[in-house]
Amino acid sequence: MSISSEHKPLGKQVTGSLHMLSPIVELNVGGEVYTTTLSTLKKHPGSKLAEMFTGQPKLRTDSEGRFFIDRPGTYFKYILEYLRSNQVPTQCIQDVYKEALFYDIEPLIKQLEDSPQIFGELVARRQFLARVPNYSENIELMIRIARAEAVASRQSSVIVCVVRTEEDAARCQDALNSLDMDKKSVVKFGPWKAVPSISDLLDCIQMDVEAKGYKISFQAHVAEKGFRFKSHDFFYKFLFTWW
Repeated sequence: MSISSEHKPLGKQVTGSLHMLSPIVELNVGGEVYTTTLSTLKKHPGSKLAEMFTGQPKLRTDSEGRFFIDRPGTYFKYILEYLRSNQVPTQCIQDVYKEALFYDIEPLIKQLEDSPQIFGELVARRQFLARVPNYSENIELMIRIARAEAVASRQSSVIVCVVRTEEDAARCQDALNSLDMDKKSVVKFGPWKAVPSISDLLDCIQMDVEAKGYKISFQAHVAEKGFRFKSHDFFYKFLFTWW
């Protein structure tokens, strides 16, 4: 049921009080249309979603008079289902979590954070990566190097040195100096003080670069010159495939 019998122009600001509205509300969330009640939307008074429909409205309407929220409409159905029945979604957990944070629905946020997907990301993986010095900066550096070497090529590669301990870092220094003399760029990760292994960190690097839209793979990098240790224990080549 439409909120108003009159068609309102796209983007018009609502000026009336929400207390004058019908208890049945139509929403346009990123192009997806939903029908619900004011009481459902205001179920959690402290949330941003409840504030949108409390007091003087600040939402715009579309050409049909539906309240417009400029967020991904696909995941709003899970938000709405939680408000209606307290059902915590089991699909699209990461995306629904982002929307729950945006709408500031605290009970849903807490329940999603207890799910294996969010718990594993927030408590386990991110806490580990926080102990790897300059991790995010090194990811960006890898991407810059790969893009710089991508001219007229199908693939470009980045050499990565991964050391878990200070002792390993010292053992790799000669190899790093040699690669530097050969004018080969190397991105160094570590050392870190946490349980996860080198292979765990390599998986994280691949996961986070792929999350930015790049197609990559990695393999052991065999140094051209001899060292006093197996270079493939610490050096890896990440391949970026462009087409």
